[in-house]
Formats: sequence, C-alpha cells, structure tokens
Amino acid sequence: MKQILLIRPQGVIVTLYSESLDWQALGQVSIERASDVEPDANGAWWAHLRDGPSLGPYSHRSQALTAEIDWLQQHRLQAE
Repeated sequence: MKQILLIRPQGVIVTLYSESLDWQALGQVSIERASDVEPDANGAWWAHLRDGPSLGPYSHRSQALTAEIDWLQQHRLQAE
C-alpha cells in the first residue's frame, strides 16, 4: 500500500497507520480508530466507517479491508 501523508497547515500529519514509519520520530503521536471491519450474522464482511458509511457486504475480509482503505484515502486524506 502506498503511504499517503496529509500535512495540514497547522503541521498536523494525517495518514492511515502503517508500521512502515517510525511515527515517534515525527513528534507527538495520536492514533484514532477510523473504522471497524467485522462479519455479520451471515458471514458477510462489512467496513463500518466512523462518521461515514458502512461498506459491504463482501464475501471476503480482504475485500472489506480494501474498500475501507480506498474510502479513507478518498474522503479523509484529501486537502481541505
């Protein structure tokens, strides 16, 4: 996955968490959950975005994770 860093005018960096960077080296870190990916009672997978839509159903967890990442990159990692 390509790492996207959105740097806001106040100097705040917004990104999807990845272990590919040493976040502590960038300064104070605040990590917040953006979504939950869970199966429903029928075994279908859903990505429930906080303050956003529920994406799904998907037959595989990996599909829900991909949809989650795509949605977050399009809606949360855009310049204001």
